[in-house]
Amino acid sequence: MLYRAFYFLHLKPLTRVSVRMSASDRPTAVGLHFIPTRCHFDDTVQVIVRGLFPKQMVKLVAEVEDDKGMIFRSSAVHRATEHGEVDLNSSPSLGGTYNGTEPMGLFWSLGPLTPHNKFTWWDASRPVLVDVKVVSHERPEHVLAKETHQRRFMKEGVQRVVVTDGRIRGTLFIPPGPGPFPGIVDLYTLGGGPSEPRASLLANKGFVVLALAFYRYKDLPKKVDKLDLEYFEEGVRFLQKHPKVKGSGVGVISISKSGDLALSMASFLSGIKAVVTINGCCANTLFPLKYKDTIIPALMGDLKKVTLTEQGLLDISKAIPDPTANENLATVIPVECADCNFMFVASEDDMNWDSVFFAELAAQRLRDSGKENFEIVRYPKAGHFVDVPYMPFYPSGVHAAVGKVVTFGGEAKTNAHAQVDLWGRVQEFFHKHLDTGNAQHKAML
Repeated sequence: MLYRAFYFLHLKPLTRVSVRMSASDRPTAVGLHFIPTRCHFDDTVQVIVRGLFPKQMVKLVAEVEDDKGMIFRSSAVHRATEHGEVDLNSSPSLGGTYNGTEPMGLFWSLGPLTPHNKFTWWDASRPVLVDVKVVSHERPEHVLAKETHQRRFMKEGVQRVVVTDGRIRGTLFIPPGPGPFPGIVDLYTLGGGPSEPRASLLANKGFVVLALAFYRYKDLPKKVDKLDLEYFEEGVRFLQKHPKVKGSGVGVISISKSGDLALSMASFLSGIKAVVTINGCCANTLFPLKYKDTIIPALMGDLKKVTLTEQGLLDISKAIPDPTANENLATVIPVECADCNFMFVASEDDMNWDSVFFAELAAQRLRDSGKENFEIVRYPKAGHFVDVPYMPFYPSGVHAAVGKVVTFGGEAKTNAHAQVDLWGRVQEFFHKHLDTGNAQHKAML
């Protein structure tokens, strides 16, 4: 008996040493944890790995499939602490799709396996499911742990209503509660379809939002050679008449081509109180715009000014000419006629066109009319697509007007930080100018 006791006393430390040498036969399971286990798309999540060996090197790999069937993937290499833990809130990535301490890096650095694709999500009622796994850095085929994180767009109680009213098409998002709430028309980029992710996330914050399509959607025309501002006027009136919408006026949020549409709506239509344009133009672009008996001609690009980047992508940033040149003055939108507040958002590395130049032109036009009803928000190193927080970076893709792959500019990490910063500014701007005197929105934040 004494011999057996002596044997087992010496066996235990020997066994512990052999386990430390074998990462595939660990004494406790590796755990991958999300805090919270599920959240909204614009919320942060804490990612923690526990049960590793001290100083063990591991790789975290995230993967998601969008509504077009495109696979997006990201990765980060981490070294565990003395306690065998990796916490993305404090542990820097040593390699992968991003570097440094970035708590949400696995999400915003998701990139398409097939290059030049934008993350697409049409139906905001369905959550995005992000699969994350922890693998051995030395043996990537060895999966130590894996979990799925659910990222939702709509909070509980938000209504999603498909709109087919008269000519207008789109999706309406209504916050829970009696209201009335401030209303926003959400216009997305060239392509004409609605952006349900942004609209639904704004509804979570206490706005009734109409994600308005204007072509290439359901029974709307697949192609257009001109746009009718009266169609957008119908959208504004539809929103204003809704019983859950405050009747004092609505806002408009836009990006890229829809930026000049938003400026045109503010300049020609009544009932617009606040406009956000993200990397838009101060002139009407690409299509003539008709409103009753008025037609604003289109500012067109000059293909001779298209060049190639070092990566072989088209650079169209200089293709749109100066709208203030004599021959282009008729395309400039008369923003001085608008009776609303503007937020001009401009990325300094926008390679679609010179958003900073266009924002400054619009602002100067307002100043020349004695107006200070605007603010300019600039983001160095951000690209053309500054979207909702943690939306995967979109540096290049097929341009709807060009029909070929172009560069949109920007640096992934800086662009991601710009998206988070802008999101807070957009909410504050709309609540300030659409929800004055109503404390109800504070409960939605």
